[in-house]
Amino acid sequence: MQAELYSVCAVILFALGLIAFLVKHGVFHKVLALNVMGIGVFMLLLATSAFYPNAIDPLTHGMVLTGIVVAVAGSALALNLATQVDLPSQSDEITRHDKPD
Repeated sequence: MQAELYSVCAVILFALGLIAFLVKHGVFHKVLALNVMGIGVFMLLLATSAFYPNAIDPLTHGMVLTGIVVAVAGSALALNLATQVDLPSQSDEITRHDKPD
């Protein structure tokens, strides 16, 4: 019963993340929506491993932990790149000030 509940919650999380990714326009919101989708996938992996309680499989848990680490690193990289793209460069400000009005 609990595994079915986790599976349903995982599908709902993935669907909410997908909807937010398609609807929102900001980079921060898109990265956050991708993280919510990833959490849904991780939760579904763990829920499917709970359907077979007699089969102890540490591979699923290892994959989820590795996925979490990769997701955190990818989110940090995406947010860093997004802030670098949004910042005006110093050379742009110099060229703007050099031009006569």
